[in-house]
Amino acid sequence: MPYSDQYFANLYDLIACLIRAVDLVNPKISIHHQQVAYMAFNLANAMQLPMDQKRTLVLAALLHDIGSLSLDDKLGFVEEEPLTMNNHAFIGARLFGSSPFMKDVAEVIKFHHIPWNNGEGKSYRGEDVPLLSHILHLSDRIAIRVNNDENVISQIQPIKEYIKSARDTVFPPELVDTFFGICDEEALWLELVFRPTIFTVQNDISLQSINLTLDETVDFTKILSQIIDFRSPFTATHSAGVAAVALKLAELSGFSESECKMMSIAGNLHDIGKLAIPREILEKTDALEPAEYDIIKSHTFYTYHLLEPISKFEAIAQWAAYHHEKLNGHGYPFHIKADNLSLGSRIMAVADIFTAITEDRPYRKGMPKENAEAVLGHMVENESISQPIVSLLVDNYATIAGLRGESEERAAVDYSKILSVNCNDPK
Repeated sequence: MPYSDQYFANLYDLIACLIRAVDLVNPKISIHHQQVAYMAFNLANAMQLPMDQKRTLVLAALLHDIGSLSLDDKLGFVEEEPLTMNNHAFIGARLFGSSPFMKDVAEVIKFHHIPWNNGEGKSYRGEDVPLLSHILHLSDRIAIRVNNDENVISQIQPIKEYIKSARDTVFPPELVDTFFGICDEEALWLELVFRPTIFTVQNDISLQSINLTLDETVDFTKILSQIIDFRSPFTATHSAGVAAVALKLAELSGFSESECKMMSIAGNLHDIGKLAIPREILEKTDALEPAEYDIIKSHTFYTYHLLEPISKFEAIAQWAAYHHEKLNGHGYPFHIKADNLSLGSRIMAVADIFTAITEDRPYRKGMPKENAEAVLGHMVENESISQPIVSLLVDNYATIAGLRGESEERAAVDYSKILSVNCNDPK
């Protein structure tokens, strides 16, 4: 299945997928992101900003609190802004700043909690603060004051009073003036609480026009894998290991170059459904209770339904989501049997199991070679996983184990670097 280097995936589709995934963690974050994007878009329109700046601003708004998932799933949108509020902004900037086509978005996210402070907020610790960051800041502070459970029109006046009181100290005067130029339109506020912005703004700023090559899609899904894995030190390097193992097994199985890259994408995203799993279950070191295991069983269901709507991801969605299915039909959650499990899905299942049992976790060391081969061999005997794939792995054990280890070491360095930010050292 060759794919053109000119176009493989759409950036909007991937971000929409991430927003739906964030909804599984905390719907308030997802709704908040979309409301901030809507308000930011309307402010940018009123300021007659160029299309490219509107697009950058909306993308930053849709992603601005993603860094909070690595700190606290239950991020509180407090009215007062302690200095440490910057930490999640700096984490988000580091996550997305690694992508060449997201650097401008990352810069806007980075500074979206910097107050204007009578003009001192034009810069922060020697770095220029983009105007778009201040627009995002204003939009963010407006959105957190909207109570979605009450009539929004009745809330306009108190919000106006707050924004007026924060002129010059928190927000630039020109942005406050822009806000007051549009804030008396009731429809603006009704739209804000009525329907998700991700579906109403995209056409106005041509989000669908941002297309990625296959290589760019691989790179961007590495960022998504970090968002997935960095929620917990227990999972911080897992997707990186699975992607490396699955890629090598795909190469050894005769996959084409483009299919191997697609396998990397599937490895990066195979656990995106785990965003639906409470952190306390992910980090439990004792045996899971039956009810907890039932919750775990749902994660691959969510992986499939998050990825399947993305154009050209049909095979990727199956490879990623079927990694807990078994050839004998006793896997979960779809109970698919051998006849309906593709080679890619079989590879991903072996890659996930091998990575899980051989990688170190904070609460235990990974299995040595002999033990890992015994576990895999037993699973072949009971017809859970593919014998030819396991044979490929065993025959190339040192190479594959080395690739897993190297990939997870790089991910561990990234994890440490990204989560080490603090409000006094954002770089």
